[in-house]
Amino acid sequence: MKLRDENKTARIYKATLKLVKATGLAGITMQSVAKEAKLATGTLYIYFRNKEKLIKSLFHECINNSQGTFFRGYDVNAPFKVGFQIIWSNVLQHRLSHFEESLFIDHAFHSPFIDEQTKIEAKRMFEPLKELLTRGKKEHLIKDIDNFWLNTFMIGNINEIAKRVNHYNKKLSPEVISQNFQLCWDGMKA
Repeated sequence: MKLRDENKTARIYKATLKLVKATGLAGITMQSVAKEAKLATGTLYIYFRNKEKLIKSLFHECINNSQGTFFRGYDVNAPFKVGFQIIWSNVLQHRLSHFEESLFIDHAFHSPFIDEQTKIEAKRMFEPLKELLTRGKKEHLIKDIDNFWLNTFMIGNINEIAKRVNHYNKKLSPEVISQNFQLCWDGMKA
């Protein structure tokens, strides 16, 4: 049995990310991925039996890439706002530097390709943020509303910044990043 070439897998993933950004998840086909990856369609089927297997595999790859960066430098014993800003900044920087991956995760997460168990596992990576938000409410530092909505507000803020930078070619200076964090903070603080 011939071993898979990791370079080909990386090309397939890169091609898929590019196509999802351009056409959305529904717009891609195995043939379009193969063409973008400069592979024969039959070769693509050796690596992934169908579009669903490709999407699931790439989703896991992107989630694993994200997981390592979101909580880098975060200390659970740090003051709430310091910890919150570290996580906010990490998520923003990851989404900016891995925009196609982030866009793909959003598309895939809300698609029929990703089952409920996979969604639950993906949400687990945000447990430290959930715990931090709960602590912030107990300390009366942020609004006492459901963590789901607090997280939605925070991630929505970050996603829109990343989209604006990518789609409108906006530049982010440290001052603009700080201003955007302050907007998010002002919207959440008690």
